[in-house]
Amino acid sequence: RHVLRFGVALLGARITAEQLAGLGAGSIAMVAGGVVATILFGALVGRLLGRPGTEGILTGGAVAICGASAALAISAVLPKSDANQRFTLFTVVGVTALSTVAMVVYPSLVKLFGLDANAAAVFLGGTIHDVAQVVAAGYLISPEVGDGATFVKLFRVAMLLPVVAVVSLLFRNGAPAGKKPPVLPGFLVGFAVLVAVNSLGLIPQPVTDVASGLSRWCLVVAIAALGVKTSFQQLAALGWRPVAMLAVNTVF
Repeated sequence: RHVLRFGVALLGARITAEQLAGLGAGSIAMVAGGVVATILFGALVGRLLGRPGTEGILTGGAVAICGASAALAISAVLPKSDANQRFTLFTVVGVTALSTVAMVVYPSLVKLFGLDANAAAVFLGGTIHDVAQVVAAGYLISPEVGDGATFVKLFRVAMLLPVVAVVSLLFRNGAPAGKKPPVLPGFLVGFAVLVAVNSLGLIPQPVTDVASGLSRWCLVVAIAALGVKTSFQQLAALGWRPVAMLAVNTVF
């Protein structure tokens, strides 16, 4: 759990206010609205399929923000249980698989619909789940689209801060007295501080690269730790509904 939270905090070192401002008000509003709508849609789909509310929020947030990283970050502030841990691992595996499919398919959709470079960047950066797959899909088309899609994606990553804070607050209110987590978890404070420091140009590029790599390794370790506590039989016991939740959210 500590390694996971440290890894999420380090994601902030990849983002600057200048990158986000460079997207323009229209793109920012579109992407932010898409993130909120996808999370709400995920909660609705989970409810319609009779799954716990935590699962709808987790799948919606994973698809809306940044795939496996978002699933792990949101899971860190949800009530702790074996069922939630199993569902988190399933979500990480499922959203990564869907993100890989999107990386291959979405560039073809860009060409099919004749999108220009700006529209292609917003489409790829605003819909593909994981950062690495966004980068790959964007540069498959052109360096311009690759750069733009990466910036759009980083804005979605920045949405982790308000989304996880809201989720933490929601479940904090329902927690028993004496067991309530802080309103703003420490790893989110670290995330925000690193964004601010990086925006001021105080983090050299080599340090940013090291922090980015270390963040990825921390998240890999967290996923492996979840795997140690889960079996394929337990994942299979979840049934078809979680698969449908992820797929329908992705299409949305």
